[in-house]
Amino acid sequence: MQPSNDRRVIIAVGAGLAILAAVVLALVFSGGRQGPAEPPPAAQGGLTVDVADAPSLEPTRELRCFVEGQYVGMATLTDCARRNGLATEALDVGIDATGALAAAPTAAFAPVPALPPVELIEKPAAATPVTTPATPSAAPVQAGGTACLRYAGSEWRALSSNMSLNQCVQALYAGTCVRPGEAQYGRWGDLTLRLVPRRVEQSGDNTRFRTLAEQDRNCQFPGLN
Repeated sequence: MQPSNDRRVIIAVGAGLAILAAVVLALVFSGGRQGPAEPPPAAQGGLTVDVADAPSLEPTRELRCFVEGQYVGMATLTDCARRNGLATEALDVGIDATGALAAAPTAAFAPVPALPPVELIEKPAAATPVTTPATPSAAPVQAGGTACLRYAGSEWRALSSNMSLNQCVQALYAGTCVRPGEAQYGRWGDLTLRLVPRRVEQSGDNTRFRTLAEQDRNCQFPGLN
């Protein structure tokens, strides 16, 4: 009877070891299939990218730098932001008209065009009014408004020789919106006009621009009548 008992013990031990091995394997495989404890970045609001790892935005890489619409040479993103008096995050980085990587405040990638020819700006001399005895003190009629020009296709084109500033802005840009990094230029008398995202700017020296009118989401100018 002894050999039979020994065989039962061996079988029982073997079965126990088999069960233990199955439990261990189950734990190993179930652990490998377990998902991450936290949701992926896309589930937390979108893809997260560390710009420090992007080769095109290396902090030491020099870009074409624009200040107030004028090309000032090559500079790092930080240096270009300092020259503009802005934080680095306030600069747009993209491709300028030459196809090179450039950094500048919004819409400064399109350089300010040269001034238009004088003949497009000067208004024709007003005719001398004819006075009659019935109107001995009649004053000369002054033409209101100024020449309004659009810059397109690398040239200035006259829209009108007699418009108010508000009328010129509406004629140039009402219903037109531009994307970040883009600009459209116009001219009213001695003022250079520039349409940038969400506003029109004006400059009296063709270099320094300040806001003239805000643009709404429908690309209109509710503040200009």
